[in-house]
Amino acid sequence: MSEPTKHEDVKVSIPAQAGGDVAAPAAPAAAGKERVASLWTDAWYDLRRNPLFIIGGLLVLFMVALAVVPQLFTDQDPNSAGFCELSSSLKRPSADHWFGFDVQGCDIYTRTVWGARNSIIVGLLTTSLVVLVGGTLGLLAGWLAGFWDSLLSRVTEIFFAIPLLLGGMLIMSTWQKGNAWTVSAVMAVLGWPQIYRLMRSAVISNKHNDYVVAARALGAGTRRIVTRHILPNAVAPVIVVSTINLGVYIGAEAALSYLGIGIQSPAISWGLMISDAQSRFLNAPHVLLFPAAVLSITVLAFIMLGDAVRDALDPKLR
Repeated sequence: MSEPTKHEDVKVSIPAQAGGDVAAPAAPAAAGKERVASLWTDAWYDLRRNPLFIIGGLLVLFMVALAVVPQLFTDQDPNSAGFCELSSSLKRPSADHWFGFDVQGCDIYTRTVWGARNSIIVGLLTTSLVVLVGGTLGLLAGWLAGFWDSLLSRVTEIFFAIPLLLGGMLIMSTWQKGNAWTVSAVMAVLGWPQIYRLMRSAVISNKHNDYVVAARALGAGTRRIVTRHILPNAVAPVIVVSTINLGVYIGAEAALSYLGIGIQSPAISWGLMISDAQSRFLNAPHVLLFPAAVLSITVLAFIMLGDAVRDALDPKLR
């Protein structure tokens, strides 16, 4: 008899508890109420009880809502005529304008809300591209081994030697007008080697396990073995690192925009707002503090979410 796979669902019957300390036999009606135990269901069970996941998840949902429907949080459009008035330049926060005004007389709260869109787009798009490219190449290298593994590993080492910010600065400086899509493409080109290494090592460590050997002996094809046995056990570390890196990519976009080679005006970005406010920090600190605080909270939220997912998916921490 073949050994069951690591990710197969195991049904565990949980008997109903009677009053007091004595457990009564399960009633026939409760026989159908069985909790399915597996890596993913156990992880979700733990995540729902982790305050770190709840707080981080709520913050992430809030930031995504800012990016998707900013109209829910402000009735002003920063691209409309008359939005900025020089007569309001550097006015401090008030009951009507919570974050005050910047040097151009633009409402900082409205610009902060609308600036979430570019930052979240960069984070999500970069992470998706990195997982797609790095995960696919890592799966191929780990499964095929031999010549293809050596070739892809040598190419990966070249990209892995280029620092994310330094490489982004060099590449983005060739563009006259940067936007969220070009910034995402550049960071994806420089960021996929990390996911490649994770996926490759996970595939290599799983493909020689007993359940894979048993599936191959029973006549399972390559496609079935990869999709049903290898991927479900290799994708967990990729999900953890990608969740944490999403916040890192948002911070990297802000750094590139701060240096003037990322997202360019008239687009709105938290990095651009911080760059414009740096020279006014001493006499108008609110111009810098509010967008910087929102950026920090966003990055922290994704890192908290990634840490909670790591604790739930890592069997060594159980």
